Amino acid sequence: MTDPIRIIIVDDHPMVAEGIEALLESYDDITVLATLSDGEEAIRQATALEPDVMLMDLNMPKTNGLAATEIILENCPNTKILILSMHDSPEYISTAMNHGAMGYLLKDVPTEEIRHAIDKVLAGERYLCTGAQGSLEPDPTDSQREPLTSREQNILLQLAQGKSNKEVAIDLDISVRTVETHRRNIKRKLGISTTAGLTKYALEHGVLQGTGILR
Repeated sequence: MTDPIRIIIVDDHPMVAEGIEALLESYDDITVLATLSDGEEAIRQATALEPDVMLMDLNMPKTNGLAATEIILENCPNTKILILSMHDSPEYISTAMNHGAMGYLLKDVPTEEIRHAIDKVLAGERYLCTGAQGSLEPDPTDSQREPLTSREQNILLQLAQGKSNKEVAIDLDISVRTVETHRRNIKRKLGISTTAGLTKYALEHGVLQGTGILR
């Protein structure tokens, strides 16, 4: 007899979390370890329990789903993260996948599709639900884009908050020249030439939620 699939659900809407928990507990080979409501607790419990799969909302208090995903995967590289969100924009989907998520589900998917997605990511395959596939328009330049490093994401966060290069350098204990280099690299990777553009990108991609957690 194989061990049950160990799952943590992270969503700040209790009715959503409880509904998913009831669905998953109906399977004999699945155990829901916890239902959580914020990213900080998700990071703590993932490290303590090392689940097989985490169903993760994007917009949550304290730490957003993107930041939590990145930190959890650093601490628990064997955990598979499935984003469960109401957002179907290409930006949300591609950003989530670039942060290490193995799959993306919209909250209105049929219940059996959640189970199907869990099986797929456990088999090492990426999974996009039908609605997410339709939303994610192929971009021939995607494969050539370099993802932002954790340090670059942190600097982007601080720049989007209006901090100067000097303030960022003091906060991170690095030189102003290093900050300027990171800033140029961020703009190059994102194809953005202005600070206002960086702020807009940060807002649209949820970087400004969960302030300070991307360090």
